[in-house]
Amino acid sequence: MWIITIHSKDNLKMFEFYTEKEAREKFEVIEGCKILSEVIYFNDQRLVES
Repeated sequence: MWIITIHSKDNLKMFEFYTEKEAREKFEVIEGCKILSEVIYFNDQRLVES
């Protein structure tokens, strides 16, 4: 999961995205103080070695 956090003096907003591509596309057009983060859950089966 990818998260964009937008911070302003009086406000904090967070937006969730399932794909990196979608998050990066939105990140480019959003204005303000912003942070792009990837959230990795320890129990995500896609990331567990077989």
